[in-house]
Amino acid sequence: MFRLLRTFILVMVAFVAGMLYERAGQQEICENGGGLWTSNICLAAEMINE
Repeated sequence: MFRLLRTFILVMVAFVAGMLYERAGQQEICENGGGLWTSNICLAAEMINE
């Protein structure tokens, strides 16, 4: 039973780490493209100027 619980916890930790890694990658892509990262949303340069 402990092995099952340990496996579940490790999978959840890996999932959260993956989500954080992807979010950081999206923010970097947004900023490199000239966008503005606000509240987990990328505003494109066209949207900022309006």
